[in-house]
Amino acid sequence: MPYPIFITMALYLKKELDNDAQIFVWEVTESEKQLMELSAPIPNDELEDLSFIKSEARRREKLAVRALLNEIFEDKVYLGHHDNGRPYLQNMATEISIAHTNRFVAIIIHPDETLGIDIESLDRDFSAVETKALSEDEIEDLSERHKNLHLAIYWCAKEAIYKRMSLHGVDFAEQIELERFSPDDDGELEATFTHKDGVEMEFELEYMVFEDHVMVWVVG
Repeated sequence: MPYPIFITMALYLKKELDNDAQIFVWEVTESEKQLMELSAPIPNDELEDLSFIKSEARRREKLAVRALLNEIFEDKVYLGHHDNGRPYLQNMATEISIAHTNRFVAIIIHPDETLGIDIESLDRDFSAVETKALSEDEIEDLSERHKNLHLAIYWCAKEAIYKRMSLHGVDFAEQIELERFSPDDDGELEATFTHKDGVEMEFELEYMVFEDHVMVWVVG
């Protein structure tokens, strides 16, 4: 089902989902100085973290996340991270998940549902995903014609579920299984997460392909 897309000068896109979640994507085209201006005021702990990052590209990614947070929320929000790295808002009861590449930063939010999002560039070679993260059934279902795209969607979907579950030591091949699908420009996915005690959880995900990138998200 298509969703409305709104474009502003600051955002690359904004998606309003039927389940009350919202997705925001920022294209990182600004210089570090411009991002500093767009990110102001930057919380002190984030400024301290930036001072230890030697890579300019990595600093720009961090600043783009802050700039996007400033764009999304009218009031200043403080970003924290759980021990497993999962982000949360320290001063607001809103669920959040964040993903980024060198070019894009994506944030998904929901008032109360746990969620996850991942985004990857199709310039990347995903061949290692086949042996690293797929089950035998998933490998058999791979498209030979669009194999890298198929693998990218698999990887993003499993990463999104991993972020949503927020658990340590997840075996992507054994614990996260996607139903058969044919890669397209956008679509829906069904997946099952199996806990180590055998309890299963079913998820519905959605994905879209744009600007040689794949983005997948899960809510609930």
